[in-house]
Amino acid sequence: MTFDRLKVFTGNANPALTVEICENLGCTLGEASVRTFSDGEIYLQIQENVRGADVFVVQPTCTPVDKNLFELLLMIDALKRASADRITAVLPYYGYARQDRKDKPRVPISAKLVAKMMEAAGANRILALDLHAAQIQGFFDVPVDHLFATPVLIEPFRNLPQENLCVVSPDAGGVERARAFAKRLNAPLAIIDKRREDVNVAEIMHIIGEVEGMHCLIVDDLIDTGGTLVKGAEALLANGASQVSACATHAVLSGPAVQRIQESKISSVILTNSIPLKREAEGCGRIRQLSVAPLLAQAIQSIHEETSVSTLFV
Repeated sequence: MTFDRLKVFTGNANPALTVEICENLGCTLGEASVRTFSDGEIYLQIQENVRGADVFVVQPTCTPVDKNLFELLLMIDALKRASADRITAVLPYYGYARQDRKDKPRVPISAKLVAKMMEAAGANRILALDLHAAQIQGFFDVPVDHLFATPVLIEPFRNLPQENLCVVSPDAGGVERARAFAKRLNAPLAIIDKRREDVNVAEIMHIIGEVEGMHCLIVDDLIDTGGTLVKGAEALLANGASQVSACATHAVLSGPAVQRIQESKISSVILTNSIPLKREAEGCGRIRQLSVAPLLAQAIQSIHEETSVSTLFV
């Protein structure tokens, strides 16, 4: 099957990122009307012809999560009914990804449910960036291209003195991500052993690895309330680290996250624009944002041209 026409659409979650992706692709943003009725219902209309088109819908399901998710589902359904040839849901951030298993009695596997909702709406393919757990790809019965933001996030740290740099995973689950960073930077790896007592509450236990006198770089997929990050930095400094920096793909930054970062001893936090940066974060001198638009644009072009996407995997 061939696709002669490429079209990119977005909801209200992160239009600035989508515009930047279109600039990298050399195409115009698809025209769509997405607004909310007074009772909270979403009204959506695709305002151009998409019959036979290869369509990409860019929509991170970030705050407000449910509204942005439903905008995505409605747009996919509208495109399917408008006879688009193929619909790819581009998820710079996958909401509900942390609820990917039954870790307590009588809880849903929300990440699986969201996957099935997207498939039911009519998505033929998924393009995701830094899923919280790579196994989420298995929740879909359509092809999934899973990109990593490592090539973007690693650039600010390439010129640091390698002999004093140590890459740190904030928990056991993030070791693979941190190891990929450490390998590229030719740096040792350390792990923070933490015990989570409740939702959004983490207790740091101890450090696995040698961090004394090192510039420690904490690598994670997202920063939510900032509690894990700040406590991890405190534990590293208590174990002799000379400096602590951090980087993460998704700037969730809910609750007191920005204040915690500002008041902490973390020297810098590098994030991407997979999620729009909150206003208070824009004024925080320790937070810097990098763009993943070129990376996503390359993946979209490869999918559209039916060429390999694996060269973008890290």
